[in-house]
Amino acid sequence: MTTPDVVIVNAVRTPFGRYFGGLSTTRPDDLLATSLKSLASRTPSLDLKKIDDVIIGDSNGAGEDNRNVARMGALLAGYPTSIPGVTLNRLCGSGAESFIQASRAIRSADAQFIVAGGVESMSRAPWIVERTSKEKPTNPEYNPIYNQSTVGWRMVNPQFPAHWVASLGRCSELVAEKLNISREQQDEWAYRSHQRANAAWDRGIHTDWVIPFNSVTRDESIRADSSIEKLAALPSAFSEGGAGTAGNSSPLNDGSVAALLTSHLIAKDMGLDPIGTILAARVVATEPEQFSLAPVFAIRQLLAKLNLQASDIKVWEINEAFASMVLTVLHEMPEIPLEKVNINGGAIAIGHPVGASASRVIIETARELRRQGGGIGIAAACIGVGLGVAMAIKVDA
Repeated sequence: MTTPDVVIVNAVRTPFGRYFGGLSTTRPDDLLATSLKSLASRTPSLDLKKIDDVIIGDSNGAGEDNRNVARMGALLAGYPTSIPGVTLNRLCGSGAESFIQASRAIRSADAQFIVAGGVESMSRAPWIVERTSKEKPTNPEYNPIYNQSTVGWRMVNPQFPAHWVASLGRCSELVAEKLNISREQQDEWAYRSHQRANAAWDRGIHTDWVIPFNSVTRDESIRADSSIEKLAALPSAFSEGGAGTAGNSSPLNDGSVAALLTSHLIAKDMGLDPIGTILAARVVATEPEQFSLAPVFAIRQLLAKLNLQASDIKVWEINEAFASMVLTVLHEMPEIPLEKVNINGGAIAIGHPVGASASRVIIETARELRRQGGGIGIAAACIGVGLGVAMAIKVDA
């Protein structure tokens, strides 16, 4: 039996809203429903009852996205109640994991159509308090580590060594320091991200897949007026005198992504024009504090699996959690041409709604390959607690 090729038939996303910006008044399940509903409308030839599952990445799950936001979003979008849903959490790689699980199900013939994607509302992540008894606290003593669920560690297990549970920004900063990646280099990368992301929107390349929502028509975190001077003036964010700042790190954001996956043969029979084929993916792990190095190992293993070299890759999308992380990958893999990386900007400008981001870079990879006339691209992301993911996408010429 021949293993079927898995293709991405269509994809949509909301703009990525800034922290407490234009999307912050929308619940994450409603935010996801917006993308799911739009995806269905863009594939009118598909009987929605034929969708086998909705697989969605979501890294928080502590607030309105609790109780399986994938299922809730599908119901709110008006999908048939017969369609199941499952929510995955691989932190910053959650959106990619949804594509990985969907493609495995289709390749094994367990499913024919799956909706994959991701959602996150970092603005609406709830305040939390540790629970140690049956009684509801009447005057809870909020420990600063425990009082927010927007991003990062909380309620840390005391058995973990301190260097494992340091902030992601500080961990990435330390790795970059060992590699002599300077503050200036990081600020330059951040400036590049804003300039390229702004230029991409000005060229209109996103208008056919980003759906305006709540009067937000483009990614809100892009700073067209950013400059090296402004970035250089920002204070250190993760350590005294450290190179990491709010300006050369990804912001906090809200947004959702949805994509329809099926086999190449089914798409062909239905007359659908896929935007890309999923070739393979790799997820790896390393020491928790060295998560910014993990994409290097994921990319190398993926290239080896496909018997490819970096020179065979036409487009690289590396999710910009931190400029220090992207520069770490490029330092360790100098064979990756700079001009092929994040051609239209990255998460430092576009935004990083954690559960949705890895889905975005996968779709961006396919879309940029189409603009360039086809080829193979790699989408990669670092993941907290020492993980990394990379996926290869092919677009026929």
